[in-house]
Amino acid sequence: QVLLVESGGGLVQAGGSLRLSCVASGRTFSRYGMGWFRQAPGKEREFVAAIRSSSSITYYADSVKGRFIISRDLAKNTVYLQMNSLKPEDTAVYFCAATENYYSNLRSPSYDYWGQGTQVTVSS
Repeated sequence: QVLLVESGGGLVQAGGSLRLSCVASGRTFSRYGMGWFRQAPGKEREFVAAIRSSSSITYYADSVKGRFIISRDLAKNTVYLQMNSLKPEDTAVYFCAATENYYSNLRSPSYDYWGQGTQVTVSS
């Protein structure tokens, strides 16, 4: 069992930045593929970014490419999402997720574990 706890959400003006953090419990953090998803009111949960386990290959949704950066700190069992040049359409609850399946399609929400989410609100 893996417990994921997100933090770092908040209210920011358009053009601003936020950094989300997701701390994972457990000793095998390096084996997990990690992803960030978001869900706006009335919309389906959508993929934002992901990082594969051992290779650290990263993936991004087209809507955030060039603005968001996903990274991980193995010593802190933490994955980050640096969000720059934020837009009102980035407003959503952001979820962290983890999968033990190395070959999993990290763009798909088929993860093994999910955090509780953190609210990000971007004002215009």
